[in-house]
This record gives sequence, structure tokens and C-alpha cells, in this order.
Amino acid sequence: MTLDPDAQRALEIGRAAGGEPFENGSVAAARTAYIASFPTQQGDREPVAATEQRQVDGPNGPVTVRIHRGIGAPRTGARAVLYLHGGGWVIGNLDSHDDICRWLANLGNAVVVCPDYRLAPEHKFPAGLEDCAAALRFMAAGELGIGPTRIAVAGDSAGGNLAAVLALLARDGLAPPLAAQILIYPNTDARQTTDSYRRFGDGFGLTAATMAWFRDHYVQRLDDIADWRVSPLLASSLAGAPPAFVVIAGHDILADEGTAYAERLRAEGVPLVLRHWPGQIHGFVSMGRHILAARQAVSEAAAWLRLETRAQAD
Repeated sequence: MTLDPDAQRALEIGRAAGGEPFENGSVAAARTAYIASFPTQQGDREPVAATEQRQVDGPNGPVTVRIHRGIGAPRTGARAVLYLHGGGWVIGNLDSHDDICRWLANLGNAVVVCPDYRLAPEHKFPAGLEDCAAALRFMAAGELGIGPTRIAVAGDSAGGNLAAVLALLARDGLAPPLAAQILIYPNTDARQTTDSYRRFGDGFGLTAATMAWFRDHYVQRLDDIADWRVSPLLASSLAGAPPAFVVIAGHDILADEGTAYAERLRAEGVPLVLRHWPGQIHGFVSMGRHILAARQAVSEAAAWLRLETRAQAD
């Protein structure tokens, strides 16, 4: 399958912008460059019914969360999504995926909560995961008018990793229960040995070198790579996890591990929708200014979420 023309153009725009690979500079430089890229990549930040920011109790101090109430979301018993942004556990913030959060809020008639979780290397594993769990506990407490059985977790890339892990923690009673999970090109295997690392390791946006740089900042020690909370594909069982909607980009170094995770979910009895976008690249959902499939993917996920959480309604 060849690259989608939109994806090809997005890559060309990125190359024309220049800039050093993240791994060739400092973390601060990577964050600055990533923030500067938002206006040239993101889709429209469409209006929602209401937006607010709060601080919620976290394990090591307050965690800032941004809350979007989508158009059509009820004041009580609303479906809700905890959205965990991507960025390799090292970059990204409340603005980096705000367009996606707004789309999900409106398309899902939902309340979407995005936490500004702690980033590595200042805060290594499991700090960010702990902050995400704290945000989920805040949502489950009922203060936002959320239906307690209508909460989903979602995320892309490293955020998809955190979402998958949080879904398993919820299954095990170590976090509030979840009705569904949406995993967008998730990182599920920190060993970074799948064949898609060879096929798409350079020239398709996210490179193998950058992914190794992200991981090495995230883990505290090499042994963490085999911890299922870093590599959920290595969990002993996925059975009993919440129903899943998984998005795979065909030209992505994470394609094989994301597909393997989805196949394990299905094999172990978890209801699954696996959606392949064969012509797309890693991060395409965050490139709505150039890639039409970005909003299409979110629309499909939101439609699935509406059906899934309707069945789980209080």
C-alpha cells in the first residue's frame, strides 16, 4: 500500500520546515520545537459547549486537567473520555492534542478530560501513569455529572500506551472501572524489535532513533522495559479488559505492536474494533490541517463510543 497523498504532503511539509531530530538536541529544545509545530499541523479547534481547567489531587501534588463538555453532552449521566496525549512520555501538553479532545467531545456528546501528566525525564515511569490514574479517580467521583459506568479512556501513541495500561489496572480493580478504551497507534512493546521498526524506521515521521530516545528517557532502568505497565503487550493476560477500538497507521513503526495487541485482545475475548488506515503515518490524527483521515478516524471512534457507552448506560 502506498502512502496516502495527504500523508505524503504532511511529511513533505515537515521536511521543508527543517529542524533537528529530537534525539540530536535537548529535551527542552524538543518541547519547544513540538509546541511550534502545532499551528502547522492541527485541525480546527472547534467550539464546545464549555471548557474549564482545574487542579485535581495527584500522588505527588496537583494535576492540571482541561475539561471540554461537548455540544449535546447532558449535565448529568454524561458519557466521558479521559484522553491521554501522545508525545513519547517526554513532550506534549494540554494544547498539543486539544483539537482531538474537542472533536471527541462534540462527536461523542461527551465530557472529555485531558490531564497535563508529568513528563520524563524529570518524572520517569510510573509518574505520568500515576497522574492519569488520579485524573480517572476525579472523573469517577461524580463531580462533573459523569455517568460512572460510561467512562472511557483514550490516547494516542505514548498516550495509547498509558490508556492501555490504565484499562488493565481498571480491570484489576486498581483504578476506577472503565466502559471502553480507544487506542490510537498505541505503543505496546518497549522492546522495539518488531518488523515495522525495520520497514518504517526512517522517512515516515516518527523514527526508530527518536522512539528509542523517548523510551530511554521514560524508563528508570532497563528492567522496566519488560514491565507490563511499560509494555502492556507483555501482560500475562488481557482477558476482561474493557471493549477496545484500536487505530493502526499502516506506515508506522508502531504498526506491528499495535496490531499484535489488538489481536491478543480479540483472542482473549475482549470485544474489539480494529481499524487499519494502511496509507497513513504515525501521528496522522494530530495532522488534521493536512490529513482528511484525521477527523474521519476520530469520527469513527466517537460513533463506536456512543454505541458502546449506550449499552453501559446507568
